[in-house]
Amino acid sequence: MKALSGVKILDFTHVQSGPTCTQLLAWFGADVIKVERPGVGDATRKQLVDVPGADSLYFTMLNHNKRSIEINSKDETGKEVLTRLVRECDVLVENFAPGALDRMGFGWEDLQRINPRIIMASVKGFGPGKYEDCKVYENVAQCAGGSASTTGFLDGPPLVTGAQIGDSGTGLHLALGIVTALFQREKTGRGQKVLAAMQDGVLNLSRVKLRDQQRLASGPLNEYSQFGEGIPFGEATPRAGNDSGGGQPGRILKCKGWETDPNAYTYFITQAAVWKNVCDVIGKPEWKEAEGYATPPERLDKLNEIFDAVEQWTMTKTKFEVMDICNPLNIPVGPILSMKEIAEDPGLRETGTVVEVDHPERGKYLSVGCPIKLSDSEVTVERSPLLGEHTAEILAEVLGYSGDEFDRVVKSGAVGDVKLPDAAE
Repeated sequence: MKALSGVKILDFTHVQSGPTCTQLLAWFGADVIKVERPGVGDATRKQLVDVPGADSLYFTMLNHNKRSIEINSKDETGKEVLTRLVRECDVLVENFAPGALDRMGFGWEDLQRINPRIIMASVKGFGPGKYEDCKVYENVAQCAGGSASTTGFLDGPPLVTGAQIGDSGTGLHLALGIVTALFQREKTGRGQKVLAAMQDGVLNLSRVKLRDQQRLASGPLNEYSQFGEGIPFGEATPRAGNDSGGGQPGRILKCKGWETDPNAYTYFITQAAVWKNVCDVIGKPEWKEAEGYATPPERLDKLNEIFDAVEQWTMTKTKFEVMDICNPLNIPVGPILSMKEIAEDPGLRETGTVVEVDHPERGKYLSVGCPIKLSDSEVTVERSPLLGEHTAEILAEVLGYSGDEFDRVVKSGAVGDVKLPDAAE
C-alpha cells in the first residue's frame, strides 16, 4: 500500500504547475488519469523537442506515473465519458483559464451534482480580484509575487530566479491543499474547492522579504550589505545580491579555478556562533577579540572587508575543499553546484532524488525523483504515458465499458484512435 493508494485523480492540467501537483500525487500512489485532447495532448509534449518523434523532456519530466486518456470534451460521447470519470474520481485538478470548465459543462455546481464528494483543485495566476482573469506564466508570477523585485543586485534590474517557484512551487502548494481536503472529507463526507494562486504561492516563498518590508519602519536593515556601505534605504525592501536572508551574514565567494569555471564558487556564512573558527581558518586570529570585530553588531559595517578576507582564503581552495575544511568546524558553507554536477552526483542517485528513466520513444533520460521521502510509501518513478496509451484500459477498468457499449464509445471518435491491448485485439 502506498500513501494515496485508492485515490483517483482526474487530471485536466497541462504545462507545468498542474502537472507538478498531479505527478507528486501519483508518486504517492494515487491513480492519476490525465485527460488530453485527441491527437494533440498536453502542449508540452511537442515543446522544446530534442529527440525527433518523441515526447519532449518538458513533458516526460512532469508526467511520470500517470495514465493518459484522449477525450474530446466537445463531443456528446466525450462528455458522457467525462461525466462517468467525475463520478468515479475523488479529485479533479485543473489549470485552465478562468471559466473554461464552466463552458465545458463541468463547473463546480455541475461537479457537485455528479459527485458531491469530489474535490475540485485549481491553479490560477491570481486569486479573486481585479487581476483574476489575467494569464500568468512562471516569470509573471515571480514578478507579481515579490520575488523579482527583491532578487538581483542593488545597482541592477529586478531578476527572476531559475527555480520554478511560480509554476512548480504553486503545484506543490496545491498538492498540500488536495491532501488536506481529502483528509477533511474523511470527517465531513463532502468535497470542496481548493485554489492555489501563483502570485500567492510566490509570495509565500518570499515571506522573509515581506518581513523585511515591515522591519524598514524601525530603521535600516543592518544585515544588508548596503548598510555597511552607507547606502540609504528606500521605502521598499531592496535587492540584496547574495546576502543571507536569515540575519547571519553570507555571500557567494570565488574559489580556486573561478577564472575558467563559472561555478567555482562557494556560499560562506560568517555565523556568530563560529566566528572564532572563521578567524582561525582565514588566518585572522586577531579579529576574534579585536575592537570592532568581536561581536556581530560591530562587524555589520565591516562586512565588505571581512568577506574580502574570506575570499582571499577561498580562492586558494576548491569549493569542495572549502566544504571539507569548514564543515568539521561547523562553519556553514555550500558549493555552487552546476546542473552537470548534480546530474552526475552518485548520492542523489542513491536517494532517488535524481533518477534514470527508460522511455520507448526517446530511450533513457534523467529526471528529478520525488523530493519528499516517506518511510512507508516508497516511490518508484515510472515513465510518462504516451498520448492516449491507457484509453482502452481506463474505459474498461475504471468506467466499466464493455461489449457493444465499449465499441460504441471507441467508434465515436470521441476518445481518439484507441490502441487496444494485445489480449483485446
